[in-house]
Amino acid sequence: MSATTPVTGSPEPAAPSAVLRAEGVGVAFGGIRALHDVTVEVRTGEVCGLIGPNGAGKTTLFDVLSGIRRPDTGVVRFAADDVSGRGPVWRARHGVRRTFQRQQLFGRLTVRDNLVVAAEWRGGGGGVGADLLALPGRRRRERERRARAEEILELCGLTRLRDVYAGTLPVGQARMVELARAVVDTPKVLLLDEPASGMSAAERMWLAEVVRRLADQERCAVLLVEHDVAFVMGLASRVVVLNLGEVLAEGSPAEVRAEQAVRDAYLGTG
Repeated sequence: MSATTPVTGSPEPAAPSAVLRAEGVGVAFGGIRALHDVTVEVRTGEVCGLIGPNGAGKTTLFDVLSGIRRPDTGVVRFAADDVSGRGPVWRARHGVRRTFQRQQLFGRLTVRDNLVVAAEWRGGGGGVGADLLALPGRRRRERERRARAEEILELCGLTRLRDVYAGTLPVGQARMVELARAVVDTPKVLLLDEPASGMSAAERMWLAEVVRRLADQERCAVLLVEHDVAFVMGLASRVVVLNLGEVLAEGSPAEVRAEQAVRDAYLGTG
């Protein structure tokens, strides 16, 4: 019989790894400093909230993380690799997806086709010839895409709207379609820029449930910008506060609420 080492206690669970990280990032527009020495990361399977007053630098940071803007100083790391010079298309194809404040749906396509189109970049298998001849490989890939689209439509509560033209939807439903389109090709990181804007209270509750499922079940790392502080505090496990282009505080919702500097600068409860 081989010797065994006595078990003295349960091992500590491994800390979630940082999938996307801005390190010491700085951005200036002429003489205006939008970000200064900002370090923020988003981890596998977590929802991180990013809050701050207007002009704090939240959208600029999202532009840097998604590859729309290259930082003047500092680096952006994706899975530990420096991707500061990689653009938004490269990052999107490698799993960094983003929604925007302004709705950007394909209004003349149905809700389902908005999702199917989002997966088309991977190709249909066999090139143009396979598309024209409807070869088996092409038909198989198309079935897989449509099956995935139906799965995400159900997750987002959009099944009954699958055949509705996206351009006819009210704001709250359109926001949910944007989320569905961003996740139909499973992301590693999801950057949500004011996803609850224009939603009813019931729609916001459903949005929060969907985001939780994406983090828990799909192990997606979610970074959320939202002006509704109560929504963020109820959804995120970690919150980062930006103010005047700098990180003012970071921690659990309870820790952030307790920070006097945050109360004075943003929450208005000093």
